[in-house]
Amino acid sequence: MSLLATFESIKKNFKLKPQTYVIDNWVFKLHYKATVLIFLVSSLLVCSRQYIGEHIRCIADGGVPEHVMNTFCFFTSTFTVPWVNMTAEILSKTTDIKHLDASLLDSGNLAHPGVGPYGMNSGEPIKKHAYYQWVPFILFGQAIMFYITHLLWKKLEGGRLRYLVDGLKLAAFALADEEVTVRDSKIPSRQDKEKKINQIRQAFLTRVYINKTWSLKLIFCEILNLLHVILQVLITNTFLQGNFYKLGVEIMDDGLESNVDILDEVFPKVTKCTFYKYGPSGSIQLHDAMCVMALNVINEKIYTYLWFWFIFLFVCSGLGLLWRLLTLVLHSRSKKFNQMVFANTCPGKLNPWNVLTVSKRCNYTDWLFLKYLSKNIDGMVFREIFIGLAEEMEDKEPSKEALILSEEGGKYD
Repeated sequence: MSLLATFESIKKNFKLKPQTYVIDNWVFKLHYKATVLIFLVSSLLVCSRQYIGEHIRCIADGGVPEHVMNTFCFFTSTFTVPWVNMTAEILSKTTDIKHLDASLLDSGNLAHPGVGPYGMNSGEPIKKHAYYQWVPFILFGQAIMFYITHLLWKKLEGGRLRYLVDGLKLAAFALADEEVTVRDSKIPSRQDKEKKINQIRQAFLTRVYINKTWSLKLIFCEILNLLHVILQVLITNTFLQGNFYKLGVEIMDDGLESNVDILDEVFPKVTKCTFYKYGPSGSIQLHDAMCVMALNVINEKIYTYLWFWFIFLFVCSGLGLLWRLLTLVLHSRSKKFNQMVFANTCPGKLNPWNVLTVSKRCNYTDWLFLKYLSKNIDGMVFREIFIGLAEEMEDKEPSKEALILSEEGGKYD
């Protein structure tokens, strides 16, 4: 299957189509939709040979066949000799590490950073690179991890909102006494509409389907999303041998003073590989190879993008929690805040008396349920439900005169 055909298969499963019901917000969707898609596309890119060619191609002597050397170096590991800027202290200790000097690369006297003479008994330190074998598996595993919180919230929510709003998708057009079918959708009759609306009101007032822990579970999953971003940064940094934390910062700082940057160190394009075999007399022969790592051209782009994406995702998740805290504080205290929140989901302006009546008599779970209810049904239907709730709550609330009389009666008792 070609790469484009594979992308087509992903596209079919990630169509941007309206959901039948909504139980989360756009910040939550960034985790289980946008981020999962990024990781899946990235894992396919590092597996593709259609555009980057062979993942590794090694140049060696004729003692080892080329395909054997390529396979050996890819499935074992390659290495580079870490480079340093020359100092008087280093020069006083050894004279055999000039190929490590970054200034030589800038002057054009070094072919590739980290590539230089390295013999069988050399004591110079080396840095092995074996992570590229695991990149597609790690990326795919991270995509699954980002989807887990969505599955957890669906399990905790239990389809309660879907059960309540089912059948009200086209309820605003319920003008006939009988149910009408339009293509694949059904417009309920007026009686069914009233029955469903009454069911939602009763469910809200008696908390049959939405209990007090509903909002706590949602907030828990949103906090989990924020912590999960931090966990993924830790995983990626460990996978890249501690180089991911500083990747984005050094990319923005590098490039002006030296040709050697953080990408050359973490994702070297040219590496070394050593193949040992027994010669005709039984002695060990060393076959040195210089390998071109075409795969690292893709890897560096992926992990650079992921560094900035994780920053963006962390900021959005933090702002989402701040918004949740703000709604927790203001949902029952500010009429203006409620009018602003429900302005986009209800046509016209809600009566301030209705907003005040409902918001002051609701706990946070009830208020949050109303907010998500407004996302899942037509605005006219939601307005009818909201006004009906205000009237029922007002009827059930004791009048001020009754409260005064009861208090006076208690004094005489």
